[in-house]
Amino acid sequence: MADEKENINSDEVSKDKNIVNNKVEDKDILSNKAHEEDKDDEDDYEKICYMCRRSESKAGKMISMPNNINICSDCMQRTFDTLNSGDINYEEMLKLSNLPGAKGLTPINLDNFNFDNINLEIPKKQRLKKKSTEEKRVLDPIDIKKIPAPHEIKRQLDEYVIGQEHAKKIMSVAVYNHYKRVASNTNTMEEIEIEKSNMLMIGPTGSGKTYLVKILAKLLDVPLAITDATSLTEAGYIGDDIESVVSKLLAAAGNDVEKAERGIIFVDEIDKIAKKKETRSRDVSGESVQQGMLKLLEGSEVEVPVGSNSKNAMVPLTTVNTKNILFICGGAFPELEDVIKERINKQSSIGFAADLKDKHDKDINILSQVTLEDLKIFGMIPEFLGRLPIVFTLQGLTKEMLVEVMKEPKNAILKQYQKLLELDEVNLIFDDSALEAIAEKAIAKKTGARAIRSIIEEFMLDIMYEIPKDNNIGKVTITGDYINKKGGPIIELRGM
Repeated sequence: MADEKENINSDEVSKDKNIVNNKVEDKDILSNKAHEEDKDDEDDYEKICYMCRRSESKAGKMISMPNNINICSDCMQRTFDTLNSGDINYEEMLKLSNLPGAKGLTPINLDNFNFDNINLEIPKKQRLKKKSTEEKRVLDPIDIKKIPAPHEIKRQLDEYVIGQEHAKKIMSVAVYNHYKRVASNTNTMEEIEIEKSNMLMIGPTGSGKTYLVKILAKLLDVPLAITDATSLTEAGYIGDDIESVVSKLLAAAGNDVEKAERGIIFVDEIDKIAKKKETRSRDVSGESVQQGMLKLLEGSEVEVPVGSNSKNAMVPLTTVNTKNILFICGGAFPELEDVIKERINKQSSIGFAADLKDKHDKDINILSQVTLEDLKIFGMIPEFLGRLPIVFTLQGLTKEMLVEVMKEPKNAILKQYQKLLELDEVNLIFDDSALEAIAEKAIAKKTGARAIRSIIEEFMLDIMYEIPKDNNIGKVTITGDYINKKGGPIIELRGM
């Protein structure tokens, strides 16, 4: 019996050992696969010099060293020249902890110092994808036949954006022509060069400028960068450099230069870089920014920082050609209405046929009468406007349009709340009087569609808090009286 027990125990131990060995082998296989995947992933990115931060395409072949360090031949030669130029005691340099300003530091013991533990790897956000070659093409050329036609682009925009028919039609045609231009690789491009169709959209706040661009980029499946012109300044001053708008697009494309060169850049609040009318100091965030953006809009090769908004010694740079990047600029231009009214009212100011000065004060679509001359008076320089050939306006949202915005789009806010309460098995209904009351409050706030969510959030707070308390509630109806604080919502129990 003892022998049998010993045999059983030895069999169990051998089985356990086999299981452990199999697990170790599986881990080794997985680690090898992960290592191979990392190696393949590394092959897709350019090596970057740790000293000068230049990429392999700019600095040439790199010298690979331990701890993921790559040094270009120029930096290596300069290092050798420095070593040969004089007697430098590097051990003493590493022990410089008693210098002024280095209080609290302990001297480094070089005898026990392990250099293998130092991780000098370039951060992932600064890694740059290699450009494709003829042998290994990363991005396929754009197929003209696969580009959606203007009517198809507009149809898809209609599912998300209410109204703005004129703006959607202009954007659909402009984007379609732009990507035909990018996709065209025939010899006719050399004879007849098609210019870029950059756009300038003007519309009151909350009219859907940014939302239109977001939906457009989503439908076309291209990288999109949205930036504010308010943070841009002339080079050398505090703020973002002008090239930072391209740097954001590069980050959105996963640091893939070729993919970024097909993307869309939306510069919002473009009216904030208008020329200052009266200033005694240098206009570093106005006319200077417009001048600096000219080369980006027209199309040129610019050096942009990778993984950062500003150029510095610790950030690698790469060259991006903006020739095929579509620029869309947008702004509310709040004082432009006064410029337009002044021009319109100049025609006749006295006599029986004179126009009243307040005739256009209640015209919510006064911006549709804008001209390039009005924009120049506002503070936009002619060279800047010349590189934005397509100028169009968005309408101010009316009461009827706001009601449709709440219930018609695919991701309408009412549908979102109905879905949330549907998960609690409660049917949520907004009657027509409630929708009209919300629209009236939104118009009074003068922030367009942005006001809708804040208004609904305010009135839905108590409902979203109280409904989960009672499992017998089956239906909630929001009325105009509840929105106007003259009553409460109509609550119906299940089975009624």
